[in-house]
Amino acid sequence: MKSSSTRKASALPDIHDFHDFPDDPLPSIDEDQFRPIDGKVLFDGPRAIHRPRVLMLYGSLRERSYSRLATEEAARILRRLGAEVRIFNPSGLPLPDSTSADHPKVQELRELSIWSEAQVWCSPERHGSMTGVMKAQIDWLPLSMGGVRPTQGRTLAVMQVSGGSQSFNAVNQLRILGRWMRMFTIPNQSSVAKAFAEFDEAGRMKPSSYYNRIVDVMEELMKFTLLLRDRSDYLIDRYSERVESAEQVAKRVNQRSI
Repeated sequence: MKSSSTRKASALPDIHDFHDFPDDPLPSIDEDQFRPIDGKVLFDGPRAIHRPRVLMLYGSLRERSYSRLATEEAARILRRLGAEVRIFNPSGLPLPDSTSADHPKVQELRELSIWSEAQVWCSPERHGSMTGVMKAQIDWLPLSMGGVRPTQGRTLAVMQVSGGSQSFNAVNQLRILGRWMRMFTIPNQSSVAKAFAEFDEAGRMKPSSYYNRIVDVMEELMKFTLLLRDRSDYLIDRYSERVESAEQVAKRVNQRSI
């Protein structure tokens, strides 16, 4: 008799095959909101057939911005891989809290984030960190907006360019922000050192190991996006939020009965 580990790859995994479930008491658990893992949702749900939608952000306003050039190069790769790509131009975006969220550039950024299924963030490293231009864009994206979460559940790739030797300060900070924004940040990343030497006069990236790494990162982003985009709602469904939502409903019902 074949074990579960040798079943045909096309067979639907049964989560109950993976573990023995001890009948341990969980006195602090809300049994109404604690749910078993649904293998059918994870492995047997419908798959979208449209092109993956990717929003790209870069962190410099210079006329010859190397973070923009790297972003544009990555966008060409993504389009070749089958993605629909939109690049946000941060020029004219106000500083966070300096005006209302009704500003046209803020609305454009938020609408693009909601539209996206994946994002690429590329910042220069300045004084050992990401730029203010980069951070301002992310700061204008709220965790929640009228019941819609503009970043949660999206896949994310992070990149940086440096004027000197290779560094990872900016991408490390971008990873922290991606986690804070409840995004699935892919393992691979790109850091281009001495970026001024990596692009020709026309702004195209020269063949190099840095270019190859950007191809790697975009391939990985596409793979993770295709794997996760149809399951993101289920993957980010949280026990704590279900409990909180149930408590809020109960409070509203109780208030109406007073």
